Amino acid sequence: MTVVLLTGARGFVGRQIAAGLAALGMQTHALSSTEADLSIPVHAWHQGDLMDKSSTRALLETIRPTHLIHAAWDTTHGAFWTSDANYAWVCASLGLLEAFQAVGGQRLIVVGSCAEYDWRFGFCSEDTTPLNPALPYGLCKASLFRLCEAYAKSHNISMAWARIFLLYGPHERPQRLVPSIANALLAGRAAPCTRGDQIRDLMHVEDAGSAIAALSASDVSGGVNIGSGQPISLSSVGLEIGKQLGRLDLVQFGALSARPDDPPVLIPDTRKLYRELGFKARFDLANGIANSIEFWRNQPA
Repeated sequence: MTVVLLTGARGFVGRQIAAGLAALGMQTHALSSTEADLSIPVHAWHQGDLMDKSSTRALLETIRPTHLIHAAWDTTHGAFWTSDANYAWVCASLGLLEAFQAVGGQRLIVVGSCAEYDWRFGFCSEDTTPLNPALPYGLCKASLFRLCEAYAKSHNISMAWARIFLLYGPHERPQRLVPSIANALLAGRAAPCTRGDQIRDLMHVEDAGSAIAALSASDVSGGVNIGSGQPISLSSVGLEIGKQLGRLDLVQFGALSARPDDPPVLIPDTRKLYRELGFKARFDLANGIANSIEFWRNQPA
């Protein structure tokens, strides 16, 4: 029987992975450092601290998962790029992997990031674009990928690494692009933006969760980019939100300066996701934005 342990199950991505696993009929044990969220569909909740190696080992000896999806990480808004917590998460993740191997774990999926790539290349392909991250977050993710890859190979564990690009949707931090514009317009306030000529790939988080769940149930290995495969300008996102809310007048392009380190193009090669895994996305930009607006409209003021 397939038994999945999902870390970071209460997170922005983790809760959608749980939903994807439920849709596949997988028995999922959810691990969180805080209390259970009973709105997330899992078989059982477990509270634990992955920084505590002995308690992690004891937990895995109890659950004895065949599959591990590791989505937990410190992503505190504005701080995670350079936080020392990144280094601690590398150590904790290796301890988790050792505990997984000790109980006979068979299939490992780790949630990585587009931040692992060298952004100067713009178009990021799993097998050809160098992993040359500029900041500690990407460096730690890329280093963990190499370590997990080697460990999995030497211990006969099947492994895939899900490199997420730009996600949006319910439960994301309100400071991020889509909710910051949507919430401003819902309140009748101006939404200052950059010119928005950066080219990006935006994927609805529900699609990302479904993709990672499907990846766990497959035998696809190695790095896999998680993205929509539809490059767009960031101004297109602001225009779509403004159009749907009837307040294009409040979207102020050029009111903010782009960050000097912001690459003009950052998009994934998604052929492995859509051809090899056979994934099909549910959301396009228009219905994904509509879903996000509906979520934020219904949040308490």
